[in-house]
Amino acid sequence: MNTAMDPVLVLGAGPVGQTTALLLARWGVPTVVLDRRPARDAVGSKAICQQRDVLDIWEAVGAGRRIADEGVTWTTARTFYRDAELFSYTLADPGRPAFPPFVNISQSRTEQILDERIAAEPLVDLRWGHDVTTVEQDASGVGVRCADGTRLRGSYLVVCAGSRCDELRRMLGVDFGGHSFDDRFLICDIRTDLPGWATERRFYFDPAWNPGRQVLIHPCPGSTFRIDWQVPAGYDLDEETASGALDARIRAIIGDRDYEIVWKSVYRFHTRLVDRMRCERILIAGDAAHLVSPFGARGLNSGVADAENAAWKIAYVGHGWAPDALLDTYHDERHAAALENIAVTTATMDFLVPQDEVAAAHRRGVLSRAAAEPAARALVDSGRLSEPFWYVDSPLTTPNPARPFAGRPPRGSVPPAGPGVLVPDAPVAGGVRLREIARAGFLLLIGGRADVAAARQAAATTPGPVRVVALDGVDLAGTLGAHPDEVWIIRPDAHVAAVLGNPTHHEIRAALARATQSGGEPPWRTTGESETSRPSGTPSTAPPTGASTTRS
Repeated sequence: MNTAMDPVLVLGAGPVGQTTALLLARWGVPTVVLDRRPARDAVGSKAICQQRDVLDIWEAVGAGRRIADEGVTWTTARTFYRDAELFSYTLADPGRPAFPPFVNISQSRTEQILDERIAAEPLVDLRWGHDVTTVEQDASGVGVRCADGTRLRGSYLVVCAGSRCDELRRMLGVDFGGHSFDDRFLICDIRTDLPGWATERRFYFDPAWNPGRQVLIHPCPGSTFRIDWQVPAGYDLDEETASGALDARIRAIIGDRDYEIVWKSVYRFHTRLVDRMRCERILIAGDAAHLVSPFGARGLNSGVADAENAAWKIAYVGHGWAPDALLDTYHDERHAAALENIAVTTATMDFLVPQDEVAAAHRRGVLSRAAAEPAARALVDSGRLSEPFWYVDSPLTTPNPARPFAGRPPRGSVPPAGPGVLVPDAPVAGGVRLREIARAGFLLLIGGRADVAAARQAAATTPGPVRVVALDGVDLAGTLGAHPDEVWIIRPDAHVAAVLGNPTHHEIRAALARATQSGGEPPWRTTGESETSRPSGTPSTAPPTGASTTRS
């Protein structure tokens, strides 16, 4: 695929950097990925819990199905207090999704699968052993210099270098404020046989085998279980291993079974967030931009959502389909998402590790009542599991008073479809999925009584790929709650940009312009020009673009 864009530089070859590069390639944008390490270091399970909608993003680059198939699927979350189960819940399945709610697989294996996709992608140039020491930018691009003297220049830079890139953040002049929690957490990946535990997550408050603290158990592939123990600030893993106390700690959970420790580590939780996620031509993503506690699996999953948000916006600006102002909304949307994740995970940590005796007494009371009182169960916070951030207040979203956002839904649920919400998935006439065609550009879903000609005219005067599909060709109208006179506008990251009732061409065009921060008619095409005049850059895995109407 031809492109006029200079390469985008991506700093860091972890999952966020890999995803950024692969998604940019899908838009026809070349990248150079730089990592300071000499090679991939596949150590430990790290981030294991991959959320359904992140698998969907990876499927857009040809990796989601393989990651899901190799991982362990679980749909039930169980919570215990001492020896009693307080409650369990099964995660919601909106629409007819292609993937389960969560899949557990080691981060290192996920990276290997993404590496294989990168190796097959000619627009991604992955370079190990490149330690970036200097970053400079001007009106036309970004330059970097590496420790070995290598100099590179690109159109944009996406920093996905992980949490330990303080010097880069200093060079960019961004603050990384926040705090750290005192308690430590011990991770052990244990290979053993635990019948009945392979399809559920288990969370224990104050079990007899870790009194006063918590334990979290996740199933992983290969009969492996990831166990996290909350431990005191002075915990010494080497000393516990040498004394045999670690073996006793493990056997308190698994009993007299054979087991193997695959990996073990001790870590401390941090809550931090940069004050700016856009610095002119530089975007900051993943752990380089935000850190949260892992309860709820909101770290890696949120980082991949950063990557998708950054990729489509860089592509749209770079191809001339949207103005530079669109990149400002990367900060608007993903900084708000990080604040939401921090609020959710901080509330969890406050419940897990009470800061004073009053809070501790409150927690004991809630846990004691929760087995018998449904109202108390709602107060038990063992981590609200990762979910997409809803862009209801985004400058790109056109609000609809008839579809107000009702706020955060109950645990394990999703909000009704509407402006700002990630659209539910379902099959579409022609054998493809709704999110598959949504990620090919902007998508207009047209009700049977809406003005199709107005939608086609708006699509024809909107820069970039736009597809028009009839709602009656989507096996989803009931899930959307769509009305026959409505037009639904879906963004390239599958979020709903607008829901318009019986709109005119100008109203549809205005919502599309808002969703790209554009104004006026596109400079490269006027009404009546053919679809073949559209610029290059349409996602390579997309169905045919253009304002064609599909009806069943």
